[in-house]
Amino acid sequence: MKALLKIGIRGVTVSDVRGFGAQGGSTERQGGSEFSEDKFVAKVKMEIVVSKDQVEAVIEKIIEEARTGELGDGKIFLVPVSDVIRVRTGERGDQAERMTGGRSDMTSA
Repeated sequence: MKALLKIGIRGVTVSDVRGFGAQGGSTERQGGSEFSEDKFVAKVKMEIVVSKDQVEAVIEKIIEEARTGELGDGKIFLVPVSDVIRVRTGERGDQAERMTGGRSDMTSA
């Protein structure tokens, strides 16, 4: 997270989730039969919304920090966001996107 703060990212949502991909779930053998109680694997999901000019820097930083070369390093999905609305003030677009005065501004100073 500190690496993202250093490149100007001010908001990240992190969730503990379960899923499966190429690595599948853990399978066990019992009594000669293969079974899986749970095909899902514990994962961490990060959601980061950035402006277009930040996209490549964020991708590079995540890869630099997270890549181990092993199965399970994860994937990055790019999804367009059509608008941002700050509920408290009703601001939209760039005005709603910029966060100031929060913890990240205090720690990056």
